[in-house]
Formats: sequence, C-alpha cells, structure tokens
Amino acid sequence: MWDRRPLYSHAMELEVRHLRALCAIADTGSLHKAARQLGMSQPSLTTQLRRIEHAVGGELFARERTGCRPTPLGRIVLSRARPLVVEMRALVTEARAAAARASDGTPSLRIGSTASRAIPGWLRRLRNRMPGTETSLQMDVSANALLQMVANGQLDIAFVHEVEGCPLRIPEGLRRRVLVDREPQFVSLAADHPATRKPVVHLTDLAADRWMVDPTVDGEWDGLQRVLREAGLSPRVLHGDYLTAATLVATGEVVTVCQPTSVARPDMAVRPLYGDPLGVRLLVAARTTAELDAVYGELEAAYWEAAAESPAYQDWLLGTRGTAPPPHPATDRLPHPATDRLPPSTTDRLPPPDLGPAPSQDLRPTPL
Repeated sequence: MWDRRPLYSHAMELEVRHLRALCAIADTGSLHKAARQLGMSQPSLTTQLRRIEHAVGGELFARERTGCRPTPLGRIVLSRARPLVVEMRALVTEARAAAARASDGTPSLRIGSTASRAIPGWLRRLRNRMPGTETSLQMDVSANALLQMVANGQLDIAFVHEVEGCPLRIPEGLRRRVLVDREPQFVSLAADHPATRKPVVHLTDLAADRWMVDPTVDGEWDGLQRVLREAGLSPRVLHGDYLTAATLVATGEVVTVCQPTSVARPDMAVRPLYGDPLGVRLLVAARTTAELDAVYGELEAAYWEAAAESPAYQDWLLGTRGTAPPPHPATDRLPHPATDRLPPSTTDRLPPPDLGPAPSQDLRPTPL
C-alpha cells in the first residue's frame, strides 16, 4: 500500500533524473534491476520512488511478487516522462556535437521547424548545396518557442505555421519571409467514413464525430474551436498528439484537421473542407536576410515537391484556378500562390498559375 505520510516538509520538484528513474523501473519491471541500471542501491531508489509518488499524489507502480507494474496513474506519468527523457538525451548529444563542431571550425546550420512533409526534401536539398555544412534539426509543436530560440541565437532558421486568427509572438528584429500566405487545412478521417464518398467534406458531415486536436500546438485548439463554433457545431473533443490521432482516425474513433500535403493511406482518407474554413500561414524566420536567402529556395522547392505527392492537395490547387489573374505589377509575372496576395476582387482564394495535368509534375510555380 502506498504510504501517504509526508516524507519531508517541502514539496519536491520533479527533475529529469526522477523521470529517468521511473522509465528504468517500467522498462526493467524491477526495482532491483532498475537500481543496478541507474548505478544506485535499491533502498535509495525505493526511497526516491516514494518521494516521487508523494510529489505527484498517487501510487505509480504496483509492487508485486513478480516485480513492479505501472498503475493507471503511472502509465499517464510515463507517457509524458518518456519523451522528455528522450529529448533531454538528444539535447545533451546535440550540444556536445555542436561544441565539437565549433572547436574544429565546421560550419553549422541549426534549423527549427513545426511539423511539415517538406522537411525531408528541404534537408536533402540543403545537404546537396552545402555539403560541408553540419545541419541539425529541432522539431517542436510550439512555433512561438522556435521563433524565440532564433531570437536568442539557439537556432539559425525557424520554419513555422501560424494558425489563422491566432497570431504568433514574433520577437522584434527577426527577418521573415512568407512561404504560403494561406494554406488550407484539410481533414483526415477513416477510409470507410460515409463523408469520404464526396470529394469535399462539409463540417456538418462530421457533426456526429469526435474530433482530436493537440492543444500544445500554438493556436491549433483556438482555431479549431472558432471554426466549429462558426459552423454551429459543438462536438466531443479528445486532446492528444497527432501521431496518436493518426491511429485513432484509421480506426474511426476520431477525425482531425491535417495539412493538405498529408497523403492518404488504405485505412485513412484526406479531404478538403468545404469553403476552406481554417487556414494557416507558413513562414520562415531568421536574424538576417542573408540567412533567409541561404535556405529559402530549397524550402520552396521542397514544399511544392511535397504538394505534388498529395493528390488531394493537387486537386484543390488545380480546382481553384478560376479566371487567370493578371501579372504581378512589380515583376510582370503571374502571382505566386505561396507568397503573393491577390486583391479581394480577383478571387476569394489564392489561385496558382497553370500547373499542368500530370500528377507527378512539380507544382512549384515558375516566374515568367
């Protein structure tokens, strides 16, 4: 039975070493084995575990004759602890590598990004163009955190998205360049969902569904709430990460907003939402214009390459051309769907230039 008697008068703050101990106990299933793995005595680990349980307010492991098994509360804590331990390990590894590069004079490029299918192509292009540069990547759900890291000198470049109606806190002095002024957000749903029979899904088609959203993504929950409220819907909502969401979508448990570059699977469909009620702005930020110039072209090419691999996004792009817009007045070229805003009188969406019918064609517009 968990001993609820206070162990000391001051509340303990959990540290990474405490989380590492919990993960070791769960992985080995034994206090004895975990203590040996951590290089400490079993009594010391037992005392530490009691203090951790006192700090969180409940028993984390059930002690049995066969070992230790996580309790329901323990599983919740472990689900949060594991990624933090992994991130801390990666942080130390990357910091040591960066220090080694700095000492031997190897040029480095530190990139931060929110989730995007353009990332692999971007890194590949940068590696080909700058073969002597050591490129690192830090992914984060928080665009605001990444932008602040650029301002603090911890990153060189940040590629982030800004949810419509939820402006980012962009630190003073950062240089920015817009990659896509308004990227429509699509919906992912189970392949056998009745709404997949139509090429475009109305929000009302999903009125009975449960939605899943990651509230840790800056602006994501607020943006979705606004869109659902404007549609007169108040569905059930689950909060969780989008990796878990993909599994739940495939089984029909939830539907969720997704990027238009998302690719359908045999068990999961991707569809545009009628009227494009939710959009995001994709932008790149750096401390200097030169740093932006050094990476922007490769990112632009990688983004349109990813777009070309998504049939749903191709259909959306090709279906919004409408009347051919006039050339951009400053450059005498067709407006770029990623960076140029058209006058409201021209169209209510941003039509790309003629992209051609071939599904494998590079969708990146070429200036005339």
